[in-house]
Parts: sequence; structure tokens; C-alpha cells
Amino acid sequence: MNVLLLVAKAPVPGLAKTRLCPPADPTQAARVAAAALLDTIAAVRATTASIPVLAHTGRFADAEYGAELTAALAGWHLLPQRGSTLAERLANAHADTAVAFPGRPVLQIGMDTPQLRPALLGTALGLLAEHGAVFGPALDGGWWALGLRDPSYAGALRQVTMSTGDTGRRTLAALRQHGVRPAILPVQRDVDDWPTALAVAADLPGTRFADAVASVDGQLVNGHPR
Repeated sequence: MNVLLLVAKAPVPGLAKTRLCPPADPTQAARVAAAALLDTIAAVRATTASIPVLAHTGRFADAEYGAELTAALAGWHLLPQRGSTLAERLANAHADTAVAFPGRPVLQIGMDTPQLRPALLGTALGLLAEHGAVFGPALDGGWWALGLRDPSYAGALRQVTMSTGDTGRRTLAALRQHGVRPAILPVQRDVDDWPTALAVAADLPGTRFADAVASVDGQLVNGHPR
């Protein structure tokens, strides 16, 4: 059985999805982040033959929809994130997951892609079984998924600067230096700014994320708060 590792932060106002501000205010941005996380949790839970793990930072007690998120995570294995940089936290999340579930392949995703569905996650797990590694590039130059049959290779992430326009290219180069040549997954959009949030929400009618974005958008006039 595979591990589906979700790396996320508690959607606390002022700390989550701050690049949505403006036009959203910090509380609205945190609610959009919470909706994205809830949709992603649901997709992971619905993916068959997988063990759900959350590597988290922040206090869900202080988060928007904290009680609902806590309930949605019932039965998950929870790991606190470790490290001073995102690269360190990602590498450590893989390492800690490998300790908790030795010998299991790990597919890691984040909370920035609420459009992920069980079918896509299942496809990624299938490719992971065939190739030993998978990599999901993001439209902004980053990446949305990293799957490793041997999670120790995630140590290569420590040498990569995250959250830049060439993070994806650098991550692939670091993996290949360690002899890892992942199968490439479909490109996805990370929700990091308001135009992208609107575009992704338009493709997800009826989801928590689409409803949260629509709620904010309905309070704007010409793209600005009323």
C-alpha cells in the first residue's frame, strides 16, 4: 500500500495564502486556503489503496474552519513539520513518513491544488509503481507532486531553492543527480494568486474551494474590496 503525504499549514488568517491579499483580506484568504485543504483531504481520503498522512505546521485551533478540518483528518497519521526552510520541511516530511511507514512508496502533494481528484492521484500511484518516481510540474515553474518508491531520495530537495520560477527544473536536476528519473505527471496550476484562484474555481463547480472563492469575489467591486 502507498502513502499519500499531504504537506499543509493550518489556514490561520495572516499566515495562509497571503498572496491572495489583495483583493482578499487575511481572513478571506485563510477561508479559501481552508476550502482548498478540505477538498484535498477529501480527494486523498477517496483514493483507494493509500495511507493518508498529513505533515502540518501551525495550530488548527487558530485556523478558519478548524473544527471541520480536525474532524476531516480523523484517522490520518499526523506529523509535525520540521526544518527552517520549505526545502528542509519537505525532505524531513518524506524522511519522517518513511520512519512511520517503512518500505512504503510515498506520493507527496500540497494544499495549493484543490483540483486534484482521486482519478489523478490513482494514475500517479500507478506510474509510481511502474517507474519508481513521479514528478508533477506546476504551471508557475514549481511542482505539485513528488512520488518516490524510496523516500530517502527526497534528501535531494535540501539543495533546491523553493518557490521560484525555476524550482521545478532545479528539483528535477537534483533528483537526476541522485540517479532518480521520474515519470512526468500532467501540469497543474498552483493557486498562489487571485487570478489563478478564479481560473481554478471556474473548473470546480460545487466544491468547497469554488464556493469560497465565489464568496470573496461576490464582495468585490471591480476587483477590489467593497
